[in-house]
Amino acid sequence: MIMVDISRDADGAVREIGISGHADFDEYGKDIICAAVSALAINFANSVDAFSDDAFCGEAEESGNFRFVFPEEISPASQLLTRSLILGLESIRDQYGEEYINFRFREV
Repeated sequence: MIMVDISRDADGAVREIGISGHADFDEYGKDIICAAVSALAINFANSVDAFSDDAFCGEAEESGNFRFVFPEEISPASQLLTRSLILGLESIRDQYGEEYINFRFREV
């Protein structure tokens, strides 16, 4: 199962997103859920970099793990991109099921 960990501050802004695990929907290299999640995550990171001046720390590992942190203020553009990523991930979950992708939310 893919776990999506989302940390929000007291104002509700996403401060950190972590994605780990594997969907195991299909064999390695053919898993469309893992591919879709990876594409959304990398596009999100690239979009924040291209369309905002926000500081961030991010890493994507070959294992599929992804971590993205906003250590400072978050612009409206990055907030929108973050909501878009979450919407895309929730859409995958809703289409394929919680046995493949699930969320954990916490406040920081």
